[in-house]
Amino acid sequence: MSELAIAYHEDFLKHLTGRAHPESPERLEAVMKTLAAEGLLEKLPQITPEPASEETVALVHKPYYIQWVADKCRAGARWLDQGDTVVCKDSFRAALLAVGATTGAADWVMEKEGRRAFCAVRPPGHHAEADRPMGFCLFNNLAVCARYLQNKHKVVKVLIVDWDVHHGNGTQSIFYADPSVFYFSVHEYPYYPGTGAESEKGRGKGKGYTLNVPLLARSGDEEYIRAFREKLVPAADRFEPAIVLISAGFDAHVNDPLAAMCMTEDGFAELTQIVKDIAEKHSSGRIISVLEGGYDLRTMPASVLRHLKVLMA
Repeated sequence: MSELAIAYHEDFLKHLTGRAHPESPERLEAVMKTLAAEGLLEKLPQITPEPASEETVALVHKPYYIQWVADKCRAGARWLDQGDTVVCKDSFRAALLAVGATTGAADWVMEKEGRRAFCAVRPPGHHAEADRPMGFCLFNNLAVCARYLQNKHKVVKVLIVDWDVHHGNGTQSIFYADPSVFYFSVHEYPYYPGTGAESEKGRGKGKGYTLNVPLLARSGDEEYIRAFREKLVPAADRFEPAIVLISAGFDAHVNDPLAAMCMTEDGFAELTQIVKDIAEKHSSGRIISVLEGGYDLRTMPASVLRHLKVLMA
């Protein structure tokens, strides 16, 4: 049995955002075609998710917000915010499936089917707050996964590593006062959504459990790897997580149209190896990685492929 499983559902492609929108079904189609061409879909176990229950989503999101998203989608609304979070009638189900992919991955990993899982999902999640959509995100897939791990599988401490080029404001806000979830983010700054300053370190009992490493535009592999080695690794050693979750956005790539960073496929592979080493040391190798951003249809799938090859090794 492979150590790595892939969670995917073809209904993710039914979340239609329009021809000009960067978070398109073509992103996920390109990823899956690349994995198929490399033979990974034949080699790796597949997790076919079921839609998460609204009760599960409510581990993080306010019930009235969940109902509002459902009502807006079913009524045929085109936006949930000021214009970037586009939806259609099938978007609510796709969002529940995206959450369900992460909880299915949690069951896979914690029930010892394998130690690692990658969730090839859309819509993405790390900008979604408890009661607010934002930045293409409806529900915070990774945040619900963390709470599900704590509630169902009694995981005490969760480390979230977010290397999407945009700061995960939603994930940070959800766990900002919580010492049981350590949130680490490296991101372009100043940039959308405007959060993620180094001074943002948590609140109350959660103070010291948020670690932001803002980087200037044009930063690349060297700067990211240094941040991981000098900031993340010592923090993880102090925290000693029981599992590691990755908000795996690949939009810091030098070719990505939505950012101004200079990461390469080699860089993403090295970041993955550092996180894998952390998990091997503290978490019995357990990792759940969830797709976030990445909008170049050639280099994003190539980066995902390198990421998965490290997780498979």
